[in-house]
Amino acid sequence: MTRLSTIGLLVLLSLLLSPLAHADDTYPSRPVRLIATAGPGGNPDVLARLLAQKLSDSLGKPFVVENVPGAGGVVAAKMVAATQPDGHVLMLGDSGGLAINVALNPDVGYSPLKDFTPITALATVPTVLVVTASVPAQTLDEFVKLAKSQPGKLSYGSAGYGSIHHLTMALFEERAGIDLLHVPYRGGTALVNGLLTGEIQAGWSGFPNVIALIETGKLKALCVSILKRSPSLPKVPTCDELGYKGFDIATMIGLQASAGLPAPIVARIQAAAAKALREPDVTERMLALGIDLQENGTAQYRTFMQDDLVRYSEAVKRLKLSPAKAP
Repeated sequence: MTRLSTIGLLVLLSLLLSPLAHADDTYPSRPVRLIATAGPGGNPDVLARLLAQKLSDSLGKPFVVENVPGAGGVVAAKMVAATQPDGHVLMLGDSGGLAINVALNPDVGYSPLKDFTPITALATVPTVLVVTASVPAQTLDEFVKLAKSQPGKLSYGSAGYGSIHHLTMALFEERAGIDLLHVPYRGGTALVNGLLTGEIQAGWSGFPNVIALIETGKLKALCVSILKRSPSLPKVPTCDELGYKGFDIATMIGLQASAGLPAPIVARIQAAAAKALREPDVTERMLALGIDLQENGTAQYRTFMQDDLVRYSEAVKRLKLSPAKAP
């Protein structure tokens, strides 16, 4: 190669790479849409609004939360996957839209690993197994014995077919050797209402919807779905403690953009998000909601997404859950 052609090649590469080199200096250039895959008041929405304020302060442009609920995160995921990869549309996606519903329906219309840029994990959201006050069981062991004495009679609710509430109970039924009647609702609030009206006897719920009800005795908490007790419900044991070793199920909420987001922009958003997660008002609010804040980079989060998809794909196949009922 001649010296002239070498210089020309270097100039060309410089021109091609210069937009990426300065992307972190110009991003964001306009307001950013932050998509929450749940309605107002849900965990992704609460976290999104806290994060939006912090990112607005750090990055100098408004981050505006948009609630796009529907089909367990599938509606939002399809929308975000089709946007330009410039970082001006971000999503707080979770295991529902990025693993469970994809496992239930491989033709859902997007690939979690090909159609998104994982930016960082943000939080894990456990659930707690609650029963109504009328259920004659005070402990998990008593509940399991009761269920075994009347297979198919006790009912439990979920936030919808294929929701984390549904998968958690299906996996617990498998471990405990019990058979319960599944009643799917439209969302976590409806699930709790079903418990309070006596339509169902049990269910795995996010902490915010039931902490007050547990404290007032309207619901009884039997165990939490993760390996360590939650500071939000310190008296409630884990399933692992109670003999179901390794039972550890929680939704991971993370930050994504469409595929192809330039690395400098990924790094800029990741750094700002990490800073936000360390702010005392964020940590205190998340603690009150029973949400465990996470912080990791793109590589670690991508690995988690891969593992999450494999885990739920295996569970769906093993439990023979019907793709026809998926969103």
